[in-house]
Amino acid sequence: MTETKQRKKRIDAIDALRGLAVVLMFFHHFFYDLVEFLDAPEWLFTNPVFNVLHYVFAGVFIGLCGVSSRFSRSNVKRGIITLIAATVISVVTHFMGMPILFGVLHLLAFCMLFYGITGRLWEKLPMWIMPVFTVLGTVISAWCVNNIETESENLWILGWTYDGFVSHDYFPLFPWIFVFLFGTWLGYYIKEHRFPEKFYTLSIPVLPQIGRQALIIYIVHQPILYGITMVIKNLIK
Repeated sequence: MTETKQRKKRIDAIDALRGLAVVLMFFHHFFYDLVEFLDAPEWLFTNPVFNVLHYVFAGVFIGLCGVSSRFSRSNVKRGIITLIAATVISVVTHFMGMPILFGVLHLLAFCMLFYGITGRLWEKLPMWIMPVFTVLGTVISAWCVNNIETESENLWILGWTYDGFVSHDYFPLFPWIFVFLFGTWLGYYIKEHRFPEKFYTLSIPVLPQIGRQALIIYIVHQPILYGITMVIKNLIK
């Protein structure tokens, strides 16, 4: 197999890490359903460990999407497909009374489209600029969102919410777009085969297959979990 073909081959380590994030998301949402619909103890969903891990693995998932953008033939096409899926989720969850206005799929759709349109501009910059820009952007935007108040009701996509705002999955552009962009920088070095050879040849069971179906699993998992929860609820009546 030529070196070019090897680089085009999917990398199990990336897919496995994405798969792990998907599995943890699955259980996190299942615990939410148990608390919300079956009156399970709140600590099952809200506790110091899960509160931290939720954002850690969400960050890993978003960053890996940035990495994958370096391998994509068309990030604009990926972005449109993801946006359609995100819109369907918004419509369905609205009628379920659990609205998702700007969840992780909405964020990723925007990031893919943004990078697909502006990617060539980023590539013209020196490589050291991207990590500096993304780290500073993450810190500064997170500080601004948490410390600067506004009465506007039109900035929730950026991260400033208002009284009465509800989105059961919420990942605003700030600071998360910088996590995605950092992933695109990291993806450059992965694509150029700059990582240790073991990273590219590592074989991992099960998780890579889950990671490769992340979008489909994300779309279908919550209706399935909701159905399972309702079955359990009727059985224990």
